[in-house]
Amino acid sequence: MSVEPLIFEKGAPGRRAATLPALDVPAEPLESLVPPHLLRQEPAPLPEVSEIEIVRHYTHLSQRNFGVDTGFYPLGSCTMKYNPKLNEDMAALPGFALLHPLQPESTVQGAIQLQYELEQYLAEIAGMARVTLQPSAGAHGELTGLMLIKAYHEHRGEGHRNLVLIPDNAHGTNPASATLAGYRAVEIKTDPATGGLDMERLRSLLDSQGRQVAAIMLTNPNTLGIFDRNAVEIARLVHEAGGQLYYDGANANAVLGITRPGDMGFDVVHFNLHKTCSTPHGGGGPGAGPIGVKEHLVPFLPGPLPARDEQGNYYWADPGPLSIGKVRANTGNFGVLVRAYAYIRTYGPDGLLRVAQSAILNANYLRHELASDYEIAFPQVRLCQHEFVATAQRQKQESGVTANDIAKRLLDFGMYAPTVYFPLIVHEAMMIEPTETETRETLDYFIKVMRQIAHEARADPEVVKTAPHTTPVGRLDQALAARRPNLRWKPGQEATHGLGQP
Repeated sequence: MSVEPLIFEKGAPGRRAATLPALDVPAEPLESLVPPHLLRQEPAPLPEVSEIEIVRHYTHLSQRNFGVDTGFYPLGSCTMKYNPKLNEDMAALPGFALLHPLQPESTVQGAIQLQYELEQYLAEIAGMARVTLQPSAGAHGELTGLMLIKAYHEHRGEGHRNLVLIPDNAHGTNPASATLAGYRAVEIKTDPATGGLDMERLRSLLDSQGRQVAAIMLTNPNTLGIFDRNAVEIARLVHEAGGQLYYDGANANAVLGITRPGDMGFDVVHFNLHKTCSTPHGGGGPGAGPIGVKEHLVPFLPGPLPARDEQGNYYWADPGPLSIGKVRANTGNFGVLVRAYAYIRTYGPDGLLRVAQSAILNANYLRHELASDYEIAFPQVRLCQHEFVATAQRQKQESGVTANDIAKRLLDFGMYAPTVYFPLIVHEAMMIEPTETETRETLDYFIKVMRQIAHEARADPEVVKTAPHTTPVGRLDQALAARRPNLRWKPGQEATHGLGQP
């Protein structure tokens, strides 16, 4: 006989988890504060529970999901590295956590100083002249960068430029941001020989439509984990045509301390501080996407910008008449900026270099060890950078096991799956990024599990096709979950795990 776990309908009348102190202000009648027609006619049906019930309930819920604190999270191109708890402690300091964004400058000198110094660090890391910390995340940074480029062209009397060149392996936010900024995205194919940009196609586009090109958006290394050695030549060609170069910084974990986008010729760089500089960002946030620019784009930056006067006082400076204006209501997602500042100060220049070197080493180790069981995209490229793309094409052809099946099966072994089906140019793609924070033992365990899954795909494919088997929720109807999500539990309602089915 099976016994269902006690999960819902907790509590009993009269149980309390806390006792609130007596009011130290006059108790106003509720009717005098809220119009009677807005008041409840009866109390809300909230559970009455003890403290231990609350603790066990939320602890139990936390154990029903994967996270980087509990297991390996090789989510390619998202850089889900471990988040040092020191950074969390710094962001939680009362002097940071309890600030109001509109406090007088004299009362937030430390906060402005932190942003002033963080801007300098990021400018040095990227090879830029100045940085704005305002954008909330990577895609917001992309839009901000393209708005700067647009303002620059319009100021020069070249507002007719309306094309943004984007590789076919780019992050999906690139063409979305270009469209939102009022540009038309033009795709450039990947060179099948090198895994980099198709240079002949680029030259052809610039020859025929160069006067219309506003910018090119590149990720280097790209989402295939391949460093495009033509970056400097690309910069020369685009600049000669009058365009600007935008650097998508999602993969900056591979270049820290090794090279700088500014030295490659890029004019605009965005950082994903929540990725590269280690802020917990699963589930859609929080994030921060600062934008760095070369000197000619500084006048167009959004403001205010952190500054310091001759007496050493910090203040917010007006960026000037050419500024595109604010891109969010205050000076940035401050908690993420504090974490990034702590991360950079902890590592220092030499430490950031080791971060990139270790990330590259770990990725190449996995790539080499998995090559016997899985096809590797662009195997002719000898070394990958911080990530690589393996494929399930062999498994699909032999037994019908797909990349999605392999991803689901990985969950049974206590770790998250890599990014699947991206980049779109690789069939049955599995983009794997170990980051620098994983141990050799963890990497070896991942290799062992991936080899076991490859064996299962040959010997007993149904085990893989029906996975996961050990997680609290099995394989879901993804179409139903997207179209009719059940996001809210109501008293007396059967538990559905919030995804459209039991």
